[in-house]
Amino acid sequence: MHRSHLVLDFVNNWLVSGISLVNPKFFHMNMFKCKNITIKDLTITAPEDSPNTDDIHMGDSSKISIIDTVIGTGDDCISVGPGTEGVNISGVTCGPNYGISVGSLGRYKDEKDVTDVTVKNCVLKKSTNGVRIKSYEDAASKFTYENIKMEDVANPIIIIDTKYCPNKICTANGNFKVTIKDITFKNITGTTSTPEAVSLFCSDKLPCTGVTLNDINVEYAGKNNKTMAVCKNAKGTATGCLKELSCF
Repeated sequence: MHRSHLVLDFVNNWLVSGISLVNPKFFHMNMFKCKNITIKDLTITAPEDSPNTDDIHMGDSSKISIIDTVIGTGDDCISVGPGTEGVNISGVTCGPNYGISVGSLGRYKDEKDVTDVTVKNCVLKKSTNGVRIKSYEDAASKFTYENIKMEDVANPIIIIDTKYCPNKICTANGNFKVTIKDITFKNITGTTSTPEAVSLFCSDKLPCTGVTLNDINVEYAGKNNKTMAVCKNAKGTATGCLKELSCF
């Protein structure tokens, strides 16, 4: 049976600090139904090609702080699951891995929404994604991503609402309940390994709303293609961004 290195279930008011987690068979650290947890000064490592070795995963939890931690594995650096609110991520270095992810949300019935997530002063290196939100039917709201440096990241800013279905091959059943709203990206800089620095794929039935792009300056490191943004059914404002990334 796969095991996490550190499992916290129904834990309140804990500090986890100054430890290293290395090469688990599954998640390095998993939190469920936790409240008031601070994770600080951790080092988390696994091979780049190791699947499902998420570094820190949480679900149905609240008031979680992850501070000054270095992470490099084969899956999500930090993954925020359904029913989580009040997350503060600061001073984290991620990579290589899949980046800082919210979701997938709404994959199973009766999952709860995610709200009030702040990611600040972080560095992402050679990861597949930078900051990602992926939702099926649950809501994601009140997110702030600020002062984040990307170093050769494939998808620096990416939102995927899977009710966005351009090829008509998804399993959308007409119940368009998902809402992605009030998401702020501010002072995101660095380089991307693909031309698409910003990818916002939202539903035409319920578009993403209140999306703010402020001082987004992520440039494609290649020579032949320019940096670009692809924004579908997303509504918001863009200020101080590279011209190619001002997609509203």
